[in-house]
Amino acid sequence: MALLEIKDLHVEIEGKEIIKGLELTINPLEVHVIMGPNGSGKSTLSYTIMGHPRYKVTRGDILYDGMSILNLDVDERARKGLFLGFQYPMEVAGVSVENFLRTAVEAKQQKEVPILAFHKALIKRVEAMSIPQSFLDRYLNEGFSGGEKKRNEILQMAVLQPKLAVLDEIDSGLDIDALRLVSEGINKLIKEEQLTLLLITHYQRILDYIKPGFVHIMVDGRIVKSGGFELAQQLDKMGYEWVKEEA
Repeated sequence: MALLEIKDLHVEIEGKEIIKGLELTINPLEVHVIMGPNGSGKSTLSYTIMGHPRYKVTRGDILYDGMSILNLDVDERARKGLFLGFQYPMEVAGVSVENFLRTAVEAKQQKEVPILAFHKALIKRVEAMSIPQSFLDRYLNEGFSGGEKKRNEILQMAVLQPKLAVLDEIDSGLDIDALRLVSEGINKLIKEEQLTLLLITHYQRILDYIKPGFVHIMVDGRIVKSGGFELAQQLDKMGYEWVKEEA
């Protein structure tokens, strides 16, 4: 059974249709990439999968583990194993990274998590991901560099252990070193946690580190072309204009 199946999806924002009949199937343990020019609807798709109330589904369905999730709230989708990594993570003053993560785990598990046991498990996580322990005492994303914010997103994913992660332009604004560190963290979770991944990006460069099995090109609210890694390489050489002409 497919882990995620999107059927004839139509989505609008404030009366304007952004996604126009999108189809996508993701099986367990697969790595999919969606690429496309600005305004094609990539971020809208990620928010819709997660259940953002601003995005209205007017037609079609989203099935997760064989069940429609359109009527589920964001927290219900998260508890079922969906995760969204943001392009621009929010800063939360006064809340440490560790406290935020423990609260998130308690919300997902719907039970209290012992502080000491959680701290010990979290230390093992940050050590395994080569993240400084001092990270945990800092306020969530406050004063973080772009690379630190994205590594924090990957740490959240490691702690929450989703079945399906949707990463919306996780490579945006990263220099070469930060991109490598973030990609290493993602690959570790794919390998060790049996993570299924939907990666949304503009550029081929992150795919030098994370090798997808499936590449999809999105134009004007639809997936217009799908293939393997060679499709991303073709985009890197030729840009999006040839795809737009074929769409």
